[in-house]
Amino acid sequence: MRRTLFLLIVGLGGAAILISLGIWQIQRLAWKEAIISDINARIIADPVALPSSVADPTDAYLPVVASGMIEADEIHILVSQKDLGAGYRIIAPFVLEDGRKILVDRGFVLTTAKANAREIGPVTITGNLQWPQETDDFTPAPDLAANIWFARDVPAMADALKTLPILLVARSSTPPAADISPLPIDTARIPNDHLQYAITWFSLAAIWLGMSLFFLRRRAPKVES
Repeated sequence: MRRTLFLLIVGLGGAAILISLGIWQIQRLAWKEAIISDINARIIADPVALPSSVADPTDAYLPVVASGMIEADEIHILVSQKDLGAGYRIIAPFVLEDGRKILVDRGFVLTTAKANAREIGPVTITGNLQWPQETDDFTPAPDLAANIWFARDVPAMADALKTLPILLVARSSTPPAADISPLPIDTARIPNDHLQYAITWFSLAAIWLGMSLFFLRRRAPKVES
């Protein structure tokens, strides 16, 4: 009887813990979807002129239209694009009409186009501000000699190109750059695996209950005929 009670407590207790973890992931899913919805609304809002003062996170994803001069220096961020393969994000200094110099993420080029000369000079860019968190303790240091970076690090890129630590990710430019494909901010890149996690926890709870029932039935006394 004691062993049966022990199995019952373990079975129900373990299932309760697993179910609570699944419910927590459902709550996290609702939280993440609300964040993504807010970001999407901010991304597609009407663009404004770059404010005189901007900062992360209050101005992250702010839609901006700015005119100025693209300068010749570039930083190349190694990335890969589905159906295209390996290539580079092109980060360039952008001198605004008011004299401020910021960073602009112009978009993607294939590895074969890394050394190509690209259009510089006057341009109007529409895009969104971003301060991407792409670096961690495992991110390799940039190969400055080969101009190959492995993540966008706004302060480090600003220091290298002598700009303000402000990154404008282009959606479009006028005139367009012939060999650059814009990589606008896309919330599809934001991890949102909470539904899969919830399904995993609920599945484990069902398995736990099933196994507990199996052991309880094995422990049940046999009725002799």
